[in-house]
Amino acid sequence: MIQIIGTKKCKETSKALRACKERSFCFQFVDLSQRELSIGEWNAIFSATEPESLIDTSSPFYIKNGYTFREFSIREELVEHPQLLKTPILRNKGKVCVGFNLDTLSEWGQA
Repeated sequence: MIQIIGTKKCKETSKALRACKERSFCFQFVDLSQRELSIGEWNAIFSATEPESLIDTSSPFYIKNGYTFREFSIREELVEHPQLLKTPILRNKGKVCVGFNLDTLSEWGQA
């Protein structure tokens, strides 16, 4: 099953959700505005991809809070402030894709 992590307000997350619905892929949506990721989910994401690739450096939260000029632990800040995440995060069977990628969704949905 494909897991889509994001928010309903995110346009890229909406694209991923729509693509899965249109293609009848089995998926689970995790709305970050409704619930936090568990430690197990975070560990799975961090083990499958570099934490640096998860940070959205163009997000208003990143800019407003001065992350450009700060030294910080990426893992700790992402867990504490999921607003820093690039969304959507797509997960399937230990694999992670950051951002909407139709080819990846199609490949995972067909398996």
